[in-house]
Amino acid sequence: MSSQTVLRHTTRTTWDNLVSVQEPTPTAGKHEVLVKVRSVALNFRDIAISVGKYPFPVKEDVVPGSDAAGDIVCVGEGVAGFAEGDKVVVAFDLATAYGPIKGWGSGLGGPVDGVLREYIAVPAQAVVRVPEASTLSYAQWASVVCTGATAWNALYGNLPLRPGQSVLFLGTGGVSITGLVLAKAAGATTIITSSSDEKLAHVKAKYGVDHTINYKTTPNWAAEMNKITGGNGVNYILETCGSGTIKQSLEAIAYGGIISVIGFLSPAAQEEMPDVAGLVIGKGAVVRGIMIGSKQLLEEAVQFIGARDLAIPVEKTFAFGRDQVVEALGYLASGQHVGKVCIDF
Repeated sequence: MSSQTVLRHTTRTTWDNLVSVQEPTPTAGKHEVLVKVRSVALNFRDIAISVGKYPFPVKEDVVPGSDAAGDIVCVGEGVAGFAEGDKVVVAFDLATAYGPIKGWGSGLGGPVDGVLREYIAVPAQAVVRVPEASTLSYAQWASVVCTGATAWNALYGNLPLRPGQSVLFLGTGGVSITGLVLAKAAGATTIITSSSDEKLAHVKAKYGVDHTINYKTTPNWAAEMNKITGGNGVNYILETCGSGTIKQSLEAIAYGGIISVIGFLSPAAQEEMPDVAGLVIGKGAVVRGIMIGSKQLLEEAVQFIGARDLAIPVEKTFAFGRDQVVEALGYLASGQHVGKVCIDF
């Protein structure tokens, strides 16, 4: 049997503990497809897992990585609708075809071995074919898996975003920039924050964001955001920072607006925890916890992105190899990036 290169975390105290091993190449079982991985997009979740700070279960010696694009090289018994050579992305959660993800038990790169390997066999129901006419790279399609489904869930998983509404993105990471691309294409007014004027200028020039706020020089960014909206507040907020910024998000949200809580980058100290219940009632706001998105939401995002050939932001790619992936994780952890960091095979 042929072998493949697989990266695994032996211990999870630092991403430098990643090791490269040779393992048998899997085969496609009944109702499965075998995918040759072409590119993997990294996420902050991969950093948290690698240093043992991910708040959900992770299997021992896990293969990291959850976002992959590649080609189907073998179709298992009972599979219909796919063929060898199809270009596909693999859904983050292998078990959730539609509806909310119920816990994290089937998420790649955590409780289930992930995609930092040359081949992966997955249920056919967990893959989405990408449009043949698309000019997007494998890295760009890999970047849609987690950030694309998450941003799509935030904007369309409850009350769908309408043209002319406003969306606020916190920070310039993958979810925010991907969400920005989606919201601009849908005709929304977009606002983004960062601590770096250089990053804000870059996002303005490259992605056409309508308004920018430096939260370091303007610490009360909620007040500034309300000035931008004429006191009406913003309709949607992609809250990627967590309890440390939720108070300002609730001050910035429009009456009846939607805050999608996605990340935990900036937790508040216990003594600084805001009165979330009171603020939510006062605004009549919807606060949603976002757990990526189902295969259905991923498929919708792929169709929208493919139909418009949207330029999903990939800032930097690294080669597949133990040392290069360690370097990529370090680069991601440094926060220098605007958009996605990917591994090309």
